[in-house]
Amino acid sequence: MLAFVLIAIVKVLVVFTAVLLIVAYMTLMERKVLGRMQVRFGPNRTGPFGLLQPIADGIKLFFKEDIIVPHANRLIYILAPSIMVTTALVSFAVIPFGDSITILGHKVDMVVADVNVGLLYLLAISSLGVYGLVMGGWASNNKYSLLGSIRSSAQMISYELSLGLSIIGVLMITGSLSTVKIVGAQSQVWFIVYQPLGFLIFLISAVAECSRTPFDLTECENELVAGYQTEYSSMKFALYYLAEYAHILVVSSLAVTLFFGGWQGPFLPPLVWFLIKVFFFIFFFIWIRATFPRFRYDQLMKFGWKVLFPLSLLNIMITGIVMSVIG
Repeated sequence: MLAFVLIAIVKVLVVFTAVLLIVAYMTLMERKVLGRMQVRFGPNRTGPFGLLQPIADGIKLFFKEDIIVPHANRLIYILAPSIMVTTALVSFAVIPFGDSITILGHKVDMVVADVNVGLLYLLAISSLGVYGLVMGGWASNNKYSLLGSIRSSAQMISYELSLGLSIIGVLMITGSLSTVKIVGAQSQVWFIVYQPLGFLIFLISAVAECSRTPFDLTECENELVAGYQTEYSSMKFALYYLAEYAHILVVSSLAVTLFFGGWQGPFLPPLVWFLIKVFFFIFFFIWIRATFPRFRYDQLMKFGWKVLFPLSLLNIMITGIVMSVIG
């Protein structure tokens, strides 16, 4: 029992540290990749090749003046960024990073918690993240922030519906909500082969869920200054950005887990395969930001409800018909 508890604590600490480190260097990766795509260098002064830039940014934000605007609801204003970060970080509990390994005679699963409703847990936790945006915008006592938070709530509801429906096909094929079993079911064929439409809907909805270009209407600077985070500074501002990049890492890991065989692959260790696939999706997120212009808000909502929602229902229907014919 003691060994089980110690293994669980060590896994949590390792995953937590690794996620924070990856998220910090995702900011550098984005700035460097965007720089190259825009024919410039990006950060290259702090440390060799600019590798110490995330550390410098963290130190700068930590020591910046922490301002709380007048007439803000102090409790909710302070609590909102913490909710965003917490929901993003705890999502990694059910993401499998590799197969089981043996350490000092103890079998260690490369997942923090293998629960039989892991996918349901992920969807439930991710849906709570919008509360951080809404609370931050409302508590800031700023009309631009409030408009950004209202937009975020409408956007999350619209695209989370199609996101949830897009993975129903995967659940129908595997018959399980366990992320570990979903990865195991792809040992022969990845589900991207069986669910190309579901994957496409999932990918578009995931970009919208992360409020990334072209769906970044919640922090649209040409309309709302900076949206829900306009009145935030110092580490509270940093927590919002930490949550945004952590959310990108979550949906990239989920895409790999559901449609691209998770950690499975030839020759290389499972963890290496998992990271390669995840960083491909992170690069794809950055590539989209460098390529597409922002939607208008009415286009955003119409696309979610009139295109993605019907297509996700169509994908479920087609999956059911094919399974009934084959089965």
